[in-house]
Amino acid sequence: MTEMEIKEQICDVCHKMWQLGWVAANDGNVSVKLPDGNFICTPTGISKSFITPEKLVKINAQGEILEANDGYRPSSEMKMHMRCYELRDDVGAVVHAHPPAATGFAVAHLPMDRYIMIEAVISLGSVPLTPFGVPSTKEVPDAIAPYLPDHDAMLLENHGAVTVGADLCTAYYRMETLELWAKIELNARLLGGEKEISEKNIGRLLELRKSAKVTGRHPGYRHYRKNK
Repeated sequence: MTEMEIKEQICDVCHKMWQLGWVAANDGNVSVKLPDGNFICTPTGISKSFITPEKLVKINAQGEILEANDGYRPSSEMKMHMRCYELRDDVGAVVHAHPPAATGFAVAHLPMDRYIMIEAVISLGSVPLTPFGVPSTKEVPDAIAPYLPDHDAMLLENHGAVTVGADLCTAYYRMETLELWAKIELNARLLGGEKEISEKNIGRLLELRKSAKVTGRHPGYRHYRKNK
């Protein structure tokens, strides 16, 4: 993809996030790693509904601005994004949003750690709840760091969610899966409680993930068995 195509894709994702109600006002942020090791990210202080290519900011790995129109600065959450890139060389994009159902779990201090939905088991596995951190500080990147080696989606305590992927579409799709899973789990609880997939069938789903060559990381059996 050209740099302009990447910028247009970022804008498309931002607009979808706003339309889906995952962000309000200036919430949320998106970034993509470029082939040269630099990054395109959303600016601070702007609604995702108003993002256009010329408003995006290019920075280097140190967070220094390389290209930006007057008055535009990188998202204050880029510290969290950069930690994802630093710890995972397979990550090419990061999405942070406040999807209502998944964020409800984060606000209730409930990890989404039960293997109950086939698609979620294949693409995400369990989604941990990371410790509280004040946005724009190093507390948030420090909070997610221990979970990054095994997870592509994380709930941020009392805050929202973050997903990573080899590319922006993958990171965005993981946020979609996370939010749908949260809605389904809430409905299941209204109907008497969610029922977990058996360990045997989890193994079959993980084999399916492997044969489909799904990119990213997965906690696999380790998390499941630990929580049995």
